[in-house]
Amino acid sequence: MDEQKVLETLRAIETKGLTLESALAELIRHLEPQRAEEAYKGQGPLDFAQVDVARKQRQGVADVIFGEGKSAEQIIEIASVLREAKQSVMVTRVDSDKAATILARVPSFQHDKVAGILYENHAKSSARFAGSVGIVAAGTSDLAVVREAQITLELNGENVETFVDVGVAGLHRLLRALPDIQKMSALICVAGMEGALGSVLGGLTRVPLICVPTSVGYGAAFGGLSALSGMLTSCASGASVVNIDNGFGAAMAVLRIGDLVQKELKSER
Repeated sequence: MDEQKVLETLRAIETKGLTLESALAELIRHLEPQRAEEAYKGQGPLDFAQVDVARKQRQGVADVIFGEGKSAEQIIEIASVLREAKQSVMVTRVDSDKAATILARVPSFQHDKVAGILYENHAKSSARFAGSVGIVAAGTSDLAVVREAQITLELNGENVETFVDVGVAGLHRLLRALPDIQKMSALICVAGMEGALGSVLGGLTRVPLICVPTSVGYGAAFGGLSALSGMLTSCASGASVVNIDNGFGAAMAVLRIGDLVQKELKSER
């Protein structure tokens, strides 16, 4: 273990009034990734992948498998390493044929066909936010991205509420749902076409807002580039934007904000 880290923690107890419980949690947080890495090396790493078994301790969320481009066999082997480490397993971007092959070998997986996600939840997590995270989608065609974000959040302990098909083409639908949307602790906005919903939500809410442009739209939508440009050039202050169709990335951004909230709450105690 890093002696400098131990020394810094002990000094914080002395000079900053850090509680013994907080100091112990900080030392464990620093030590656990090293233990996880040592255990992984003891198993013998895979010849095609280096599974980040310490990510859960280092970042608060376990390593997630990107399924696109990987064979069913590779996914099964990577998942087995995470399972050995007693971590939740989530595989994104898995098509139906590949999912069927994996499920035949690992029936304990659950498969969400809309999101294209396989998952097992062995490690229950506590919610970072006191309230729910809201996912607001412009149209039903955006549901695959909505589900990707929703599953990512739920597997990491968050309560999620979805508001679907409330795009600006019928603004009354959004206004009808707005009182409930404004109760959310954080928001993810999912929209294709011109991506205008992000700006509207940004002007009507005050909680952290992560916008996800989707590839939904006709030719001039350019596979999501129009929505991406619209969200990036929004006049609504403070809205953040992730990559096209990246529901997973939006959920991860929300979780990081939640970790900061939890850290601040603990320091106040």
